[in-house]
Amino acid sequence: MVKIIGIVGSPRAGGNTEFLVKKALESAQEVGAETELINLGSVDIEPCIACDICKGTGECAIYDDMRDITEKLKKSQGLIIGSPVYFGNVTSQMKMFMDRSRPLRGDFKLRNIIAGAISVGGSRNGGQETVCSAIHEFLLIHDAIVVGDGAPLAHYGGTGVGGPKGDTKKDIVGIETSKNLGKRVTELAQRLYG
Repeated sequence: MVKIIGIVGSPRAGGNTEFLVKKALESAQEVGAETELINLGSVDIEPCIACDICKGTGECAIYDDMRDITEKLKKSQGLIIGSPVYFGNVTSQMKMFMDRSRPLRGDFKLRNIIAGAISVGGSRNGGQETVCSAIHEFLLIHDAIVVGDGAPLAHYGGTGVGGPKGDTKKDIVGIETSKNLGKRVTELAQRLYG
């Protein structure tokens, strides 16, 4: 059985991004994956301090929750990363996660992991494509295999319209693209890892 991890980059527990990542993971479970949700807003991750210790040792010198997350990522076959749009990009929590993943890149520990992006932006401001692009760039640097949602509705991955009123729960297209993404990540991981 393949393991798919969902990473929520929102500082708000129970928010729109978490809702869509959970939809993707539910879809992954429906086609046979084991799943786990990690909410970056409720873990302790310090920013990278550019000490370069990880270049020599392959491990980060900072002892916080990122060590446990790193170990989980190494054992997974699929990854779904979600972030709301903050000033046209990912959240600071997501950026710290990305920066602190540097030890995984030393010998490409995430090579060939099947991965996709989910983003949530306001109906007036947008920005979902730039967030998906930032997540995709991160994944490509790790030599992951990036997939979209496999439907003509979003094609970048899951995207949703959010906001303080919880509009994402009414966003049929956002829900569908997120579910499609969870299914696509799982099915390709199953083909590759059996």
